[in-house]
Amino acid sequence: MMGPKATNIGFPHSIIATLRLFSPSPPRPCYLPAMALDATARRRWFGAVVLLAALVMLICGVTVLSEKLEYLTFVFYWMVCFVLTILAIIVAFLDARALQRRTREEQRDLFATTLKQIESEARRRPNHQQDRRQKKS
Repeated sequence: MMGPKATNIGFPHSIIATLRLFSPSPPRPCYLPAMALDATARRRWFGAVVLLAALVMLICGVTVLSEKLEYLTFVFYWMVCFVLTILAIIVAFLDARALQRRTREEQRDLFATTLKQIESEARRRPNHQQDRRQKKS
């Protein structure tokens, strides 16, 4: 049967019942794996892929393609490998900077939370100094 949130949008009940026959469970949203990644994960995956591509180019250039690369293709091949390596280094620096920024923010938040907790505990506690003063008088 139809749930409370289901709408038939002008379709006859028999068509909806037939469709429910072929799909007994409610439709689930389809998420691509890339949609679930946050900025840090995307940056790290991109850096890893670029670094892996540079490593594969290095290994192939030194072993398989060493005799096949000549003149302009040789220079172009190694320039692409060099650019991929530089790109991987830049992504690593960006990731390190983002990690430092996030760590700094978390430290500030932790400090503020701890300070608020200490203040609230101090307010809840009875004032012992006033009690001591009253006992001395």
